[in-house]
Amino acid sequence: MIPRSFIQDLLNRLDIVDVIERYLPLKKAGGNYVACCPFHSEKSPSFTVSQAKQFYHCFGCGAHGTAISFVMEHLGLGFVEAVEELAKSLGLEVPHERSGENFQRVAPDLYEVMQVATRYYREQLKLSGRAIEYLKKRGLSGEIAARFAIGYAPDGWQNLSAVFPDYQSASLDDTGLVISSENDRRYDRFRDRIMFPIINQRNQVIGFGGRVLDKGEPKYLNSPETALFEKGHELYGLFQAQKSIREKQRVLVVEGYMDVVALAQHGVDYAVATLGTATTPFHIQKLLRIAEQIVFCFDGDKAGRKAAWRALENALPHLQDGKRVNFLFLSPEHDPDSFVREFGRDAFERELGQSMPLSEYLLSGISRELDLKTQEGRNQLLHRARPLVSAIASPVASLLLRKELASLAGISQAELDALFAIKSAAPRPDLKKATRTPFPVQRLLLQCLIAKPELAKNLPSDWHGEGAEGEAVKALMSALQEAGYAVSSPALMQMFEGTIHARVLSQAEADMLAWGPSFDVDAEFAGLMNRLDDGQRREQFEALQKKTVQGGLSCLSPEERELYLSLLRR
Repeated sequence: MIPRSFIQDLLNRLDIVDVIERYLPLKKAGGNYVACCPFHSEKSPSFTVSQAKQFYHCFGCGAHGTAISFVMEHLGLGFVEAVEELAKSLGLEVPHERSGENFQRVAPDLYEVMQVATRYYREQLKLSGRAIEYLKKRGLSGEIAARFAIGYAPDGWQNLSAVFPDYQSASLDDTGLVISSENDRRYDRFRDRIMFPIINQRNQVIGFGGRVLDKGEPKYLNSPETALFEKGHELYGLFQAQKSIREKQRVLVVEGYMDVVALAQHGVDYAVATLGTATTPFHIQKLLRIAEQIVFCFDGDKAGRKAAWRALENALPHLQDGKRVNFLFLSPEHDPDSFVREFGRDAFERELGQSMPLSEYLLSGISRELDLKTQEGRNQLLHRARPLVSAIASPVASLLLRKELASLAGISQAELDALFAIKSAAPRPDLKKATRTPFPVQRLLLQCLIAKPELAKNLPSDWHGEGAEGEAVKALMSALQEAGYAVSSPALMQMFEGTIHARVLSQAEADMLAWGPSFDVDAEFAGLMNRLDDGQRREQFEALQKKTVQGGLSCLSPEERELYLSLLRR
């Protein structure tokens, strides 16, 4: 874990305008900066960056966040990776707190070791007529081989000793380039294979996939898990495809290295592949950060359909309103590589256009081989559906799927929700009650706390409000109290990224763009406190008045009578 104090220090040192201008040209517009949003297609700029308040907001798609959020979204990095990227730009080393998990730091020289190996494999490809002929037969050009840095590991046991004089170096073990046997004999992991470097989003080689040229097992051999390389977190081809993915707002997930490279050869340059493992939640989250649609394209055989269903299960908790997940199954005799080579790009993209939406694939999957005309069949349908529906976090996706499922099962949606123990939306609160803070006041209070977090210490501990904004204020109060009220605005917003309060907070902060330079946060907060005091006095007065109506002034204690008369005079 990265200490919270370091995150705050990092955000205090960064200027969000400088960070974003590394990736996107900004234009001054009044007190802010604007640009066309990098997260969706638009012709006129709606992406706004506030240098004074250190956040960005897009009025078109709602993208919002800090400098860390921008690097995560724009480069598709995880939180830790984004922090490390920004810290590196300032010459800072990221401290890590040890947790219960094993913690392993990456030595800088390991990346250099992988780069040296990549150069060696690429040089060996030029010298191997057999390897070149194999790639030509697969329809690959020299240009596409260079784009993906494809190489060749020659046959032999210790070829890497030619470029690593210290062949016994621990770095070769740590990167998975060599294998050490029990009798201390070591040899190259990859021999007589086409080499596909696996590149992270910082353009660093972190692993390899090697494919045999002729018959042999395993057909594909991947680097082992190392300090550089976690299979469940990485995707082959993402570095090369990310620009096209952002432009098209679509990413295609396929099964193999050759699928990615062949598709790119034919102009379908937004494909990535999992690395010999199932699609993981990390993959889903990473791709949904940079694209509006994910299309999974797996083989139509039993193994392919099993992989697709696993992808569906892992996607459900991460579905987002407005984003799409689809599934495409080609005919059994084809994979994406063979299909695009035989029929071309246009035919392949027509197939993509006919891909199955996640909801359709889910419903067809759980109803397969069931007779829905019978009570038993419908019972089994609901039994299969319940854990899948319960996993969906997206309110809209969940609602629409439940409507379709209820219709398929021949029951009402209310009956289905009761069976699945899904609660309906809470009734709208009574805003007329004097015991609650009105919503417009809550929004302004939320904004004051975002702008000057230390003001939270002036709020009464028993403060309460209504709805999502009221809950967000309470959450801010709790977090700030825990941090001793010593949290900056950007650090506070970063703390709530990915929480249930993130949307309300980002909307409140976005409205702050309308504040002029003369806006006095302290004065506004003081006014809010006066209104809050008035509300509390009114509440006290009404409670005491209710007592006097029932039993007269004599029923009040001396203290209550004094307070009542004082409030009555006011």
